Amino acid sequence: MSFSAAQLRAVLESITPHGTSGLVVALSGGADSASLLMAAAAHAPFRGLPLRAVHINHGLQAAAAQFTESCAALCRRLQVPFTVISVRVDARSGASLEAAARDARYAALAAQLRPRECLLTAHHALDQAETLLLQSLRGAGLAGMSAMPLCRSLGLGWHLRPLLHVPQSDLLAFGASAAAAASVPDPMNSDLRFDRNYLRARIWPLIEARWPGAEISLSRTARHVADAQESLDRAAASDVARLSDGDALQVPGLRALSPNERINAVRYWICEAGVSPPTTARLHEALRQVFAAGADRLPMIAWDGHALRRYQQRLFLTDADPPRLEGERRLIAEPGSRIDLGPRLGNLLLVARTGGIQAARLPDSLTVRARAGGETLKPSPQGRTQSLKHLCQSQGVLPWMRDALPLVFAQDALISVADLWTESRWCAAGAPGLVCVWEHAPVIV
Repeated sequence: MSFSAAQLRAVLESITPHGTSGLVVALSGGADSASLLMAAAAHAPFRGLPLRAVHINHGLQAAAAQFTESCAALCRRLQVPFTVISVRVDARSGASLEAAARDARYAALAAQLRPRECLLTAHHALDQAETLLLQSLRGAGLAGMSAMPLCRSLGLGWHLRPLLHVPQSDLLAFGASAAAAASVPDPMNSDLRFDRNYLRARIWPLIEARWPGAEISLSRTARHVADAQESLDRAAASDVARLSDGDALQVPGLRALSPNERINAVRYWICEAGVSPPTTARLHEALRQVFAAGADRLPMIAWDGHALRRYQQRLFLTDADPPRLEGERRLIAEPGSRIDLGPRLGNLLLVARTGGIQAARLPDSLTVRARAGGETLKPSPQGRTQSLKHLCQSQGVLPWMRDALPLVFAQDALISVADLWTESRWCAAGAPGLVCVWEHAPVIV
């Protein structure tokens, strides 16, 4: 037997982030997580950090109550604080029950983590090997074939997988008697409709018979792939830093990269924004359209509620359905007055400021609405009256965000467009007045 509590602690020493406030073991009711909890609870607390356990009740099978009691019994024996969280699994169309349960589980665990706590899960070398094989069969790229990382951010803390180098047999041997007594067989683990179960029950025994120790070799391969992905990420980060233009990327700079470099850079940029990128084929097609579209065109390629758009030689990542200002709102014409503009649009606030709109000329309340077309404004006393369309074009207001602009009217007179332009004929030159402030505004230029 090559696994011990001391080895777990050695791994934790190398991967636990600085400033960690506590450890949380995800306890499923199975033997793997029971063995992990036993190792974590052995001897003195790791770095003096508090240890607790959390069990997620998915409510998907009759044995759920047994899983909970099994976990509670082990925690009582080890004197480890224990929490049960019930979740609702939403198996939407197109999402497998397995994936839906995983998403619900990690969402609940992320919400459960206190600031700087580390969640420990019992993923071992066989789990890692299976993940590598499944991702390969799905045609994944390096990011997918990197399988599971040792450490990642989760909620207010981190998610650690300290057992990825440990064969499952060694893990179970460590906690044999207690883990077996504390665990309950999961009927879903024998359901061959799930890809991982099919691989483990039907395919893996053949692999192991031909190539003993394959789980360690494949988990090592996943580590090599992860190292290669890290190198690509560093290259992409350098390209993105060089090509960034505010919240966008410079299209001419992207065009100068090789096809693989630009795909790598754009995918990295999308992921850094917290968005799952489209498939490689979809991303290639998106960039083809971005480069091929004429200068007067606004190419847009959408996927999963997100979109890539080109405007004035810049590439933007946006919502597929940009926010729009709907209906009319009333804004009291006095300092401190504020209105909610709607989802993703923030608030509009009136602030007292010298040189603002002449308060004495204003009616009791102002009307705030989106553009209807044909609006004009004279933003400077020395300038000329211009159409709102021309002002937006000259100042680079993003076309897909122009219907989000809050236009402020005093009866029928347009006096302000958010905090971008104010009608000069309503301004109190050198005297107290009111100005509009757009709080929490979306990106519009």
